[in-house]
Amino acid sequence: MTQKKSAETRKEVIVIFGAYGGIGSCLARRLARTGARLVLAGPDAARLEPLATELSGLPIVTDATNFEQVEQCFAKAKEWGGQVDGAANCVGSILLKPAHLTSREEWDDTLLKNLTSAFAVVRGAATVMRENGGSIVLFASAAGEVGMPSHDAVAAAKAGVAGLARSAAATYAPQGIRVNAVAPGLVDTPLAARITGNETSMRASVAMHPLGRIGTPDDIAIAAEWLLGVGSSWVTGQTIGVDGGLAKLKVRPKI
Repeated sequence: MTQKKSAETRKEVIVIFGAYGGIGSCLARRLARTGARLVLAGPDAARLEPLATELSGLPIVTDATNFEQVEQCFAKAKEWGGQVDGAANCVGSILLKPAHLTSREEWDDTLLKNLTSAFAVVRGAATVMRENGGSIVLFASAAGEVGMPSHDAVAAAKAGVAGLARSAAATYAPQGIRVNAVAPGLVDTPLAARITGNETSMRASVAMHPLGRIGTPDDIAIAAEWLLGVGSSWVTGQTIGVDGGLAKLKVRPKI
C-alpha cells in the first residue's frame, strides 16, 4: 500500500492476479473485510465474475503471463480506483519431476506461470505506483530455498521470484514501492490436489514439515495481507517463509 497516505484516509485499491485460486481467493476475502477496493484478475471470466460479485470488486480478464494484458489491467485499475496501492501475484504452478524427465514444454510452462507472471506484475505495478508508492507481493516457495527431490524446474522458477523481489525492491525503493515475497511450503489448495489427494504423498508431505502439518490458504494469505498493509511499511526486499519450518529447520524424527 502507499507509504504517503494512511489506511484511515481512504480505501486502498489492490489488484490480485490469480484471484480465484486457493490462496488468491482467500487473500481477496480477507482484504475485502478490511474495506479494500479489489481489482480481481484471472484468465477465466466464468470463475472471476462470481468472486467479483461477492466482494464488490472489479473483474478484469487477464493472462498474467502476457505483459500487454497485465499493463492494461493496471491501467484500468488506476482509472477505476484513482490509483493503485497494492498488487499480489497469486499465479503459479507445481511440477514435480527431475530435470531429465522434464520436457522443454513443461520447463517453459513452469517459468511462464511462476517467473514471467511475477515479472509482468512487477513491471505493470511499478508503472502505476511510481507517483504514490505501493506494495507488491510475489509468491516464491520453500522449494526455491531448500533442495528437494524432483522440484528442479519449479525450484529454479521460484528462486528467480525471490531474486526478482530483492532486485525490484532496490530499484523502486526511491519511489516508495515495496516489493516482497512469501515462500510457502505445501498448501492445501486445488493446485496441490494431486499431492494432497494421494494418501501416501500426503503422509510424506506432512512429515517433511517440522510443525507436522501442511499449510492452509489462510496461513499464506495472512502473511500476504500484512505485506500489503501499512503495518509492514518498513519491510521490503524480503522473502518471508510461511512453510511450517520446511526450508530452515531439521528436527529429530519421532521415535
